[in-house]
Amino acid sequence: MKKALLIAMLVLAAPALAQAKTLKFPSDKPVASITIPDSWGPKETDTGVDATSKDGAVYLSADTAELKSMDKVVSDAIDFLGEAGVTVDPKTLKETPVEEFNGMQMTTLDWDGTDKDGPVSVGLALIQTTPTKGLVVTYWGSKGDEEKHQKELVDILLSIKPIVK
Repeated sequence: MKKALLIAMLVLAAPALAQAKTLKFPSDKPVASITIPDSWGPKETDTGVDATSKDGAVYLSADTAELKSMDKVVSDAIDFLGEAGVTVDPKTLKETPVEEFNGMQMTTLDWDGTDKDGPVSVGLALIQTTPTKGLVVTYWGSKGDEEKHQKELVDILLSIKPIVK
């Protein structure tokens, strides 16, 4: 996720996603919802949802966390990327200030990296959904191919909404 993507997310109004699935997660006690195109194969995981673009160029997941354990969830996301063969270049870290996003507070961490196919963009978005809960959105996209999915990515990210009880 580049800074331009974050800006686009904040200023664009999301059109309805055609042929998309809205997932409330986790299903037992939902804290958020996200709408992901069916072609990305969205599915619920133990801690949230994940999906991959049809061409495999972009992976995206959203995992729930207690705010007090957010550091562990971020660490787990970075470990997952490593296990998936993604190497992050720590010298390329870019952090955005906390911003208002769909009524929630959000900050992002972005890096350049590599995977088996070559250069990638890697990002984590940390989103506070309630005073005690949050989301970690993990993004990994192949440079040169991820741009084809920018509109879908913006729509997916703009679709993230807290579930207020």
